[in-house]
Amino acid sequence: QVEQARTLWGKTEAWKQYEEKSAGRSKQQSNQIAQGLMDLFRQLGQHRPPSADCPEAQTWVQQLRDYITANFYDCTPQILQGLGQLYAGGGRMTENIDKAGGEGTGAFARDAITIYCK
Repeated sequence: QVEQARTLWGKTEAWKQYEEKSAGRSKQQSNQIAQGLMDLFRQLGQHRPPSADCPEAQTWVQQLRDYITANFYDCTPQILQGLGQLYAGGGRMTENIDKAGGEGTGAFARDAITIYCK
């Protein structure tokens, strides 16, 4: 997935930030950060709020955004909106998210992110 991301975003400021933040991380540290991200989706799926616009769902989106900013790059609303589309867009990313949080977690995350970014 890193190679795909590099192809898509390798010339962006966000990619530069990602490279700076990940420089010097061990494989174990990188795996722990990736696991932490999946843990957020697992929590969302296990404690799915009643709707994407409820305060609990919006708090989850803020936690996701903060986690991404702390560990990868400045997660602007524009970037977050794009990530939301990827989370529900099918393929391996959606499969991994739905595996972590249960079927439909990627789509629910996308819907909550869309509301957050408005």
